[in-house]
Amino acid sequence: GSRSPKAPVRSRDVGIVLATLAKALVARDKYRGSEIRKLAGSEVRYNSDLYLDAIARIQASQGIKTLVPQGRKTIPIWLASFLCFKLDLVGGEYITSSHGISVKTATKDLNSQGSQYLPEESLEFVNKIREIFEITEKQGSYEIKIAAKDNSLIDETVMENINDGIDLYAEYLKSGVGENLDSVKGMKNQLFVDAVGGCAYRTLSRVLEKLEISNKYLWNNIEEDPFFHSIGKYNTDPKGNKVFYDYSVDATVISKKQNGEKFFPVIESMHYDEKLKFLPTGTIVLITDPDHDRLTVCQIEAVGNIPNLDELGISYIHLGNERILTVYTANQAFLMLMDYRVKQLKHQGKFKNHPRFMIKTTASALSWDEWASANDIKVVNVPVGFKEIANIMKKVELQLRENPDNDVIVEDVFGNEINLGIQPRMIFGGEESGGMIMGSEDLIESLSGRKAIAMREKSATEAIIVASCLAGKLEQENKTLSEYLEEIFDENNIIAKFDVREDISYYNESEPDIDKLKKAKSEGEKQRTKNDLFYLSLAIAVRENKISLDDVKNILKDTFKNLNFENLTDIKFVGDGTYLKFTDKYVEIRPSGTDAKTKAYSGGENLDSISEFSRTLGNYSGERTSLHKELISDEFYNASKEIAMKYYLNFVEKGADSTIFKIPQYNY
Repeated sequence: GSRSPKAPVRSRDVGIVLATLAKALVARDKYRGSEIRKLAGSEVRYNSDLYLDAIARIQASQGIKTLVPQGRKTIPIWLASFLCFKLDLVGGEYITSSHGISVKTATKDLNSQGSQYLPEESLEFVNKIREIFEITEKQGSYEIKIAAKDNSLIDETVMENINDGIDLYAEYLKSGVGENLDSVKGMKNQLFVDAVGGCAYRTLSRVLEKLEISNKYLWNNIEEDPFFHSIGKYNTDPKGNKVFYDYSVDATVISKKQNGEKFFPVIESMHYDEKLKFLPTGTIVLITDPDHDRLTVCQIEAVGNIPNLDELGISYIHLGNERILTVYTANQAFLMLMDYRVKQLKHQGKFKNHPRFMIKTTASALSWDEWASANDIKVVNVPVGFKEIANIMKKVELQLRENPDNDVIVEDVFGNEINLGIQPRMIFGGEESGGMIMGSEDLIESLSGRKAIAMREKSATEAIIVASCLAGKLEQENKTLSEYLEEIFDENNIIAKFDVREDISYYNESEPDIDKLKKAKSEGEKQRTKNDLFYLSLAIAVRENKISLDDVKNILKDTFKNLNFENLTDIKFVGDGTYLKFTDKYVEIRPSGTDAKTKAYSGGENLDSISEFSRTLGNYSGERTSLHKELISDEFYNASKEIAMKYYLNFVEKGADSTIFKIPQYNY
């Protein structure tokens, strides 16, 4: 294939081409003599069609059959993941950058399970890329073959024959969260769905039709737009400088105005004062993202409810005409969804049929752990990222497969052994950033008979179905979501009602000058790493018995004189961040693995306290104090990241399913 001589070759293009080639070569080596099938799909970002074309043609040149959606149109990430598992594919390539800013593009690599690759799997591809560079260096060039655009190995017919997998997915929903949709079918009010970026509409609307509830939804932003309908785009940055600034399309992002007042920049750019003007009070608003895997839940309420919302730590924006829009964090929204799901199963008499468990990330709400404990549901805490949630699922499934009559026992990232009981079922898997999944009662089967307790990627469609059922129930009872949340807090004696997340970005991602951008990002990455190492070295030093918890308290007291560390009970490395456990709260400081950003999470019983802790610890420069240097040597400080990685890999690999995927005989 050739490209126009005028078109510049960007490093991103080269990166995607090389990564695709490396994965194709590894697959070819691994499955010699077998028919290799992979899936490729994308959402609505710029140049997605170009990347989809490149991926399919490179794979075809290596003899890999690539399934693409009919007309090469968009599909959500969860559908790509679902089909990798359901159709027993070797894997998939999905073009997205999650809810990153619109100019960002990357690929999510999916394995045969439909989950993202774990570190040791990715290492095979990295080594293959290294090999390609070595050959290039030795021989002066490396030829990359690209098949013709109309190569017969690029296949739209399979996806066309199965209606893009919509029918299979509707069946899956009916076996789980969508088995009883009476409360949705009986609703008088409609639900308002904002398909930010537009990718959600093409698939979700068809799923809702299959489930015969499509008349219960109103839509916004159904046109596919790589600029994401200007959502989150401003002409000033948070400091008030006149520049183009993109807050991304994450509806839960909170920023500060110049006067210190907090606001939701993404939601404010969605013009809901106009869009929701004629909808009745009580309408539930469901906001999804460009690859349609995350969900934000909101509701139109009356201004008079504000005192109660303030007491519960529920955020809101003013819509005018004595109305507000409550905006729930995923921590709050998902607590309601998991509670509703349990009540639904109890009502059906099914809850007692299996021991129940959930998988959550350490950065998610403490209230989830409290609620689970009150409902006799075991909790497995993992590092941030859905691949980590999927990894635990696979460990559980291995034990179900090999010892179906025994207790299933797994270890969480804190190092606790957790007995999930005999034949357990997952009630919820999710994280505070808006992604969730729920298992079904019966194990889910692929066409060749592989079994799973739940799907491997978060799905906003699954979340929307549960949220819709809850909306119907609350409409019948004439209750708001905030009243329901308060009920859950009361029923389960939840103490840690509040949660906050502080996002610290060390540079402006929208900087148009590429040299300035590179320099700012590089400087930002140094700041991020310095902040991370300050805390990480403490956690690793405690784990290696180099210092005591009292030493940690003294270092922190010496560094942050305005904060109280007396009731700190533990400090742990949790796979990708440092977790500080107190008697009344937790704080987790986590560096972004892909960008010059730090995230500081906190949950507990006092909103002011957790806000101050996450803000102060998250924004710290990472400068080592003299006491820090005295108690932790430079050598240990510099080695702590490497030691931490060993602990992380041990956690990932312990009890992991190392079964090699066998390609079945495809009969479709």
